[in-house]
Formats: sequence, C-alpha cells, structure tokens
Amino acid sequence: MTETPAQNVLDTLPPEAKTVRDFLDASMKPDPDLAATFMSDDVVITFTDGQKYDHPAGTTAFNAARYKWVKKKFGQFDVAKNDDETVVYSTGWLYGEWPDGTAFDGNRYVDRFVIKNGKIVKMDVWNESAERILVRKGIRA
Repeated sequence: MTETPAQNVLDTLPPEAKTVRDFLDASMKPDPDLAATFMSDDVVITFTDGQKYDHPAGTTAFNAARYKWVKKKFGQFDVAKNDDETVVYSTGWLYGEWPDGTAFDGNRYVDRFVIKNGKIVKMDVWNESAERILVRKGIRA
C-alpha cells in the first residue's frame, strides 16, 4: 500500500504533536469522549471567550452554539520541549458554516497545548471568529 503525503507528514510528527493531532481529529468529529482520552484528568482548557473547561464536552457545546459545524485545516505543528513538559502550537484555518448556514473559510486559529507524560494538561484556544461575527453584523468593517 502506498502512503499518501498526509500520512507521511503524520509519520514525521514528534509524538507530542501526534497526540495533539489525534486530539484535534477527535474534537472535529465531534467526539468529546474520545478527545478526552488524549487529556489528563486535571486538564484546563481556556477557550476563545476566556471560559475555562475541564473536558472537551465544554468546548463542543460552545462550538455547537457558535457554528452549525466547524472543522480545521491544519497549517503546522510547532514543538518546544523542556525537561518535564512539551508545548505544541497548532496553527491553521477554520472552515464551516455559521448557524444560519452561511459558509466560511480562512478563519485563522492558533491552539497552544502543554503535554506532560504523554497527555494534554493545558490547552489555550484563539481564532478570528469573534471578529468575523462583528463584520457579519455590520459592527466592524
């Protein structure tokens, strides 16, 4: 069987970045229970609104209220290791539909993950959705 370029890229990711990628794939299904298997029991997730969650179900509910559906196009995974933890940044673009069914694409995101002992212990999420919502409502040009 011939590997696809996407498989080759996944094979070259450091293990911590692969954990993040697998978590993000589960999150986009969305399958918050599967996503939680990549996180520590005491994970802290800080989402775009500053709200803190302790399980991916919280972010799934937040996204369900904000989008009809949303997915990520991955750009890159940057990894920084130190003695007891690894920080992984995932950057790329969101695409999907707003609740009214209007499609969107090219919405930049950055997610920052802290990995300890193979599990995500902290996640911080930023994206441009709020700015795009302001433009759609005519509040901002």
